[in-house]
Amino acid sequence: MAKQEFQAESKRLLDMMINSIYTHKEIFLRELISNASDAVDKRHFRALTDSSLAPEGGYEIRLSPDQETRTLTIKDNGIGMTRDELENNLGVIAQSGSLQFKKENDAVEDVDIIGQFGVGFYSAFMVASHVTVISRACGEEQAYRWDSDGADGFEITEAVKDDYGTEIILTIKESSEEENYDEFLQGYKLSSLVKKYSDYIRYPIRMTLPHPVMKPKPEDAPEDYQPEYETVYEDQTLNSMVPLWKKAKKDIKDEEYTQFYTEKFFDYMPPAHVIHTKTEGLSASYNALLFIPQKPPYDYYTKDFKKGLQLYASGVLIMDKCEDLLPDYFAFVRGLVDSPDLSLNISREILQHDRQLKAIAISLEKKIRSELLKLQKDDREKYTEIWKNFGLRIKVGAYANYGADKEKLRDLMMFYSANEKKYITLKEYREAMPEGQENIFYAAGSSIEKIDKLPQAEMVRKHGYDILYLTDDVDEFVILQLEEEDGKKFRSIADGDLDLSTEDEKKEAEQKAADNRPMFDLMKESLDGKVKDVRLSSRLVNNPVCLTSEGTLSIEMEKVLNAMPDQQGVSAEKILEINSAHPIFDTLCKLYNEDQDKLKLYTSLLYTQALLIEGMPIDDPAAFSNEICKLMAE
Repeated sequence: MAKQEFQAESKRLLDMMINSIYTHKEIFLRELISNASDAVDKRHFRALTDSSLAPEGGYEIRLSPDQETRTLTIKDNGIGMTRDELENNLGVIAQSGSLQFKKENDAVEDVDIIGQFGVGFYSAFMVASHVTVISRACGEEQAYRWDSDGADGFEITEAVKDDYGTEIILTIKESSEEENYDEFLQGYKLSSLVKKYSDYIRYPIRMTLPHPVMKPKPEDAPEDYQPEYETVYEDQTLNSMVPLWKKAKKDIKDEEYTQFYTEKFFDYMPPAHVIHTKTEGLSASYNALLFIPQKPPYDYYTKDFKKGLQLYASGVLIMDKCEDLLPDYFAFVRGLVDSPDLSLNISREILQHDRQLKAIAISLEKKIRSELLKLQKDDREKYTEIWKNFGLRIKVGAYANYGADKEKLRDLMMFYSANEKKYITLKEYREAMPEGQENIFYAAGSSIEKIDKLPQAEMVRKHGYDILYLTDDVDEFVILQLEEEDGKKFRSIADGDLDLSTEDEKKEAEQKAADNRPMFDLMKESLDGKVKDVRLSSRLVNNPVCLTSEGTLSIEMEKVLNAMPDQQGVSAEKILEINSAHPIFDTLCKLYNEDQDKLKLYTSLLYTQALLIEGMPIDDPAAFSNEICKLMAE
């Protein structure tokens, strides 16, 4: 029969299908297996009312690579195609027989057809120089053969085929320096592609693979006999078929979740928590199997880390990392989503950003949040470990976008409690506040151990008030964004007047401050702009000196911002506070009256001491050393 031209938009359209739509050439196998699965679905559906159409050995899809002839055959025992169907489905680009079948049986449940656009078949030409299709439709005696080299057209001739179904025979292109086509003739590569893209096709995908077997040891074998092997070819099923996430949760053991997670996501440790959920809704229905790791991946806090969930459409992998399904603050969650309702683009490689995807993302976010809150309540030890590993992302999420998501994340947050010696929530701090406490106190530093030693906390501790320890760089910025918890404002222990003194103590302090104002002015002047003021402290009990700050920028924020490459020179408005109950205060007063030069020396030493307590760099270590030596020499 003479060659026929494709009835669609000429060679240019087919060239676009082959060269532009698909990003990776390996996608061809996913497309052809999906088409084969559709064909088997159709036969299975019709066999429900006509048992004679059911194959004796069951339904299957078979791959047969042949390196000598450079052919790869994909065979199914599905519905098959008549001559007219071959011409209409394969001769007209973008004519989908699967879509037509789906429309005709739209009201029938469990008709799950993958192909919709009718272009997946043509991805075969990305790897094949010639494509042959031999098909025999169910109930028909005559089989037909379709041949094409690509955009030049196709031929349809009569053929001989003993059983119903379709064989697609690809003549694989020769490899070049730019492209390796040989791998599509190798069993291990084909097996890995099936596992990657088509592991959950509902029918077995089989291939005959070589398997080394040790030969029996001969009776007269010498002492130094080395075992010999022979290659045996075995029929193997390459796909799992039944997705774990489609099984009922009650029928799945923890070991199965662990095995699935460690194999699929290449983690040597079991997941800390599993979220297995199924949702059916007006916008989109989906199954999701999510995992929270025990530890962050090595690149989690680097720019190279890429968040996202695997995305399946009816069991076929569409995207390996769909970033749109997770907000950044839940980027640590791993897993997959499978939905039959997604609006895919023509290549099934990327997703159209539509309301189904957004609906799934919103639903997943709510589910993850509710699961974390449940863990926080029911298994505090496990939640605390998760928080230690991934809480930073959640806090950054609360601060980002001007705090747009802070109320969603507020209840998830935990901070170390000075009184409880463990991590607690903001709500728990608020509920434990004694009567009369007006603020939620916090202290910022690089570690719990260092914050524990801050002198600014002395008066707060004296009153028995708890202090939240903030140890991550972003913590203070988050606290400022949150503003309050159940009507109680957050207050840094190093921020201004904490208002913890009695009225009598305030009056006494005001009088003492006024009496010593000239001395404090001299001390401030001697520090030459390093501090905004020198004052009596209302927060120190045992320590002689500390640094506090005024304004929105704290001393800890100064350290964080100055550590950034584009934020050098940021400075908080520092206050040098002196403890009037410490013996050093009497010494300062005496020096003011007798030796003001030595007072300036003491002031410099006290200021540097306060910097060191705060963990801040000192301006001139050599000068500091000389000042100490000068004092010691007297």
